[in-house]
Amino acid sequence: MSRTVYVNGEFVPEEEAKISVFDRAFLMADGVYEVTSVLDGKLIDFPGHMARLHRSLNELKMKPARTDDELLAIHRELIARNDLESGMIYLQITRGAADRDFIWPTDAEPGIVLFTQAKEQVNAATAKTGLKVITVEDQRWARRDIKTVQLLFPSFAKMEAKAAGKDDAWLVTDGEVNEGTSNNAYIVKNDVIITRNLSNDILHGITRAAVLRFAREAQMKVEERAFTVEEAKAADEAFCTSASAFVTAIVEIDGATISAGEPGPIAARLREVYIDESRKTAI
Repeated sequence: MSRTVYVNGEFVPEEEAKISVFDRAFLMADGVYEVTSVLDGKLIDFPGHMARLHRSLNELKMKPARTDDELLAIHRELIARNDLESGMIYLQITRGAADRDFIWPTDAEPGIVLFTQAKEQVNAATAKTGLKVITVEDQRWARRDIKTVQLLFPSFAKMEAKAAGKDDAWLVTDGEVNEGTSNNAYIVKNDVIITRNLSNDILHGITRAAVLRFAREAQMKVEERAFTVEEAKAADEAFCTSASAFVTAIVEIDGATISAGEPGPIAARLREVYIDESRKTAI
């Protein structure tokens, strides 16, 4: 059975979903997106994702396609129609369709697409094994804090990791780790959790914010600062966070084994706390 997707005001089978060839997301990567996790048929961190969506839209001077209440209703309808218990809902908003021009159209109707993706979240195999990553020089544009659909370089980096027989890549500038291809990056040294501070250099992760809040509430020490690849290789633990992977350990960086090659206790504890707390607040 095919998925039901939402395209510009209509719920349709995925085979019948269509957008204009003149949509600026297709022509110019002129669009933003959000990914909200679904656990037990409910949405995790939905208000946070909506807040970041508005920030991305504002930074690109784009109009919202729907109100937050309307978007919540659409998300819930997609969960129901697709019988989704565990996975994600992708939301993409574009500047709309207009004749190809570098100048933004002023009268285009924003485009909107939502679709589901089923995925085992809680008992994912990588939660037990951890991930192996390589480092790749970061060549993305300078506004990585805006969650745009411009994902070509992260895709290149992910493919480079796959070609090397690894799971993912950490993106690096001048020897310092920015983030993963689709996640925020962390190391642990002497029981201190270290992750890059918020700036235009990284995505302001919604899962990141929740995990750091839970860590501080549990009296864990947190430092928000840049860290080097060499620091990461010498770390006691490493992990990443994202809406699609929650908290997942990193067990190898550029061939260097981290935490005896298995998920460490802090990453494991944060994953457990994140899942437990998210279930309490899911809507």
